[in-house]
Amino acid sequence: MASKKYIERVRLAVEHLHGCSAVHVETVPVHEIFQGETVWKGEVEVFDIQGHPKAKRAYGWSHASGTDDSDERFVVVLKIPPADSPANAVRVSVVKEIRRKQKGKSEK
Repeated sequence: MASKKYIERVRLAVEHLHGCSAVHVETVPVHEIFQGETVWKGEVEVFDIQGHPKAKRAYGWSHASGTDDSDERFVVVLKIPPADSPANAVRVSVVKEIRRKQKGKSEK
């Protein structure tokens, strides 16, 4: 179960990235497998949001980043199809990250 401090940091990321207010609803465990391999496993924080023109809910989480994993990167996905559930929000994020990495390789 996520700590209150962690949920607060994710909530602040939601509000900062999308300029709206957010209220935590629940924490949902997600285990995303692709071709028999785990591509993501963790907990997604679900927030009701107010003040966004297109979405009423957002999904958020963080993960280690940087060359030595000492930084924290927040991911926030709005509940807009196809991201209509915590699991689908993770899928959308994973696909976006894979495409970003492939684009970076092709530009080298």
